[in-house]
Amino acid sequence: MRKPDYPHADVEKWSSVDSYFSTLLAPADPVLDAALVANATAGLPAHDVSAMQGKLLALMARMIGARRVLEIGTLGAYSTIWFARALPASGTIVTVEANPNYAEIARANIDRAGLSNRVELRVGKALDVLPLLEAEAAGPFDLIFIDADKPNNPDYLRWALRLARPGTVIIGDNVVRGGAVADADSDDANVVGVRAFLDMIAADPRLDATAIQTVGEKGWDGFALAVVRDTAEGER
Repeated sequence: MRKPDYPHADVEKWSSVDSYFSTLLAPADPVLDAALVANATAGLPAHDVSAMQGKLLALMARMIGARRVLEIGTLGAYSTIWFARALPASGTIVTVEANPNYAEIARANIDRAGLSNRVELRVGKALDVLPLLEAEAAGPFDLIFIDADKPNNPDYLRWALRLARPGTVIIGDNVVRGGAVADADSDDANVVGVRAFLDMIAADPRLDATAIQTVGEKGWDGFALAVVRDTAEGER
């Protein structure tokens, strides 16, 4: 479990609540559990969303009737599997992973889940892959999940808007960073990237957005959530 770097945290209590909720609402799943074991065995960083967060992402996809999802940052495909299961049989999730070793583990997890027909895994740096998706007319996507290296979040947002349509939902993960996001003087590249990402969202008239803090087994963090109102560029 990640140790908190902020005061008065009760991660043990938060985790016990997560465990209670997940037992009721997102019970143990052999496929998802196997993916986490495979990721840990391969030495992937433990950056996967929690079961409750995965269920939330899946419900969001279902709520908007998503048929095409774009995920920037696959890791071991734990969240990918949640999204793919939420899609209709004809739906597709395009997921982008820069690390070829991670992508190999992710592909095995996707195959084991029986979801290869719904998942298109692209291997390469997202800022190289996203222009290719635009050139291929792979969009628009109904939901775009940004969960990769935070310093590039502003560029990911620019590409998300190019690959979106009015009504597309854009979700950015890990935007609270243990409260560090509120520090305007931070020199942490991850915090700087997230703050620039949030500033861009706030200033863009094409987006209607909010952000929400979360606590649980993953510590203190949160999501930014935005709906695309219009894809035409303009000024506020």
